[in-house]
Amino acid sequence: MSDRSRTNQLIYQAELLVSMPVGEDEHAVARQMALEESALALFELALCSLLKEVTEHARLENHAWRELLALDGPPMAELQRLRDVRREPGSWLNWLAFKLEQLHSSDGAARRTVTNPAMIAMGSQKSLREQLLDYVSDAKREIAALRETSQEW
Repeated sequence: MSDRSRTNQLIYQAELLVSMPVGEDEHAVARQMALEESALALFELALCSLLKEVTEHARLENHAWRELLALDGPPMAELQRLRDVRREPGSWLNWLAFKLEQLHSSDGAARRTVTNPAMIAMGSQKSLREQLLDYVSDAKREIAALRETSQEW
């Protein structure tokens, strides 16, 4: 399987996981959290696969996203473009990097929803599931543009 196919497969699998119904039994919340964190982990694997894909001509030994997207990472146009996206507040890569730090922490990234009738609901508060779906869509658009640019070279 090519790196491009693997990237596509991982993104598709992340979308499948996060879109799965969780049911309404006593394990629904835990199941939802497990699906969200699993999808986030697949999104991280997809990012690593994408980095491998867009840097294949450089024959890098390491494809760890933290190192390649660091400010002092390899000087490649594709990586610089992704570094710029990562620095944009609200971008898919900025969000993903933040969530991956949470995922790798002892607290994890998924949260239980607190239902407290005394709290005022925030209309703009999206669940991790909804955020994942939104940012995966954004990532797919960015990946398509990045691939198009890479093919021009």
